[in-house]
Amino acid sequence: MQFASLGSGSKGNATLVRADESLVLVDCGFSLRETVRRMSRLCVEPSQLDAILVTHEHSDHSSGVAALSRKFQIPVYLTHGTFSTGRCDDIFSPCLFDCEDEFRIGSLSIKAVAVPHDAVEPCQYRLSSQDNTLGILTDLGSITPHVIDNFRDCHGLLLEFNHDLSMLMAGPYPSHLKQRVGGDWGHLNNQQAVELLAQIHHAELRHLVVAHISGKNNSRHLAENALLSLLDSLDGVIFADQADGFDWLNLV
Repeated sequence: MQFASLGSGSKGNATLVRADESLVLVDCGFSLRETVRRMSRLCVEPSQLDAILVTHEHSDHSSGVAALSRKFQIPVYLTHGTFSTGRCDDIFSPCLFDCEDEFRIGSLSIKAVAVPHDAVEPCQYRLSSQDNTLGILTDLGSITPHVIDNFRDCHGLLLEFNHDLSMLMAGPYPSHLKQRVGGDWGHLNNQQAVELLAQIHHAELRHLVVAHISGKNNSRHLAENALLSLLDSLDGVIFADQADGFDWLNLV
């Protein structure tokens, strides 16, 4: 089982997950042309995709889903709530489910986990194959016992470190946007992400990916400092880049 990113941040998100012959894309916040270009960098063609999984309707996660699915006739998995927003209209073969549902796509067993975020029916995903589990956990504003229970035993984890709270509050965003991003239904700040990690980190966690870093309200340096308050070193920590994502990581 392996995973890679086309890019992560407020300008677009997309994550590839592969197990045996099964390949899925989690979210697609890039144009069709840009998605194809970024996939080719990872030696993947869109025609190889078995499915697109959508976490929620916000444009940095969903804006490219419809065009990609139609062009290459790729089924799209999303919650009833996300579909009801109309942000993913005219997609090829919608496969609707409820948060907490579990389903299979080829070799991948997938669970949709409900998270606190300001969308209609947002979810994040646990993807498993044989003895390996990957957690994709971005776009949540607060830590819940339910989230901890569902992501505590992952072998790979892509985790949001969206903003530094002080930087957000002193930054250029208008007041209402600061409250949204920093609120319980917004995004995790560095300290929240570390607090969550402290409760789910374990010896079998092979890859930790720091994701969805704000370009205006955070920095890699601040995220690193937060991590070092918990970890002895940053060995094995990968930072997902908005421009380049990250290359394939193996969970075997």
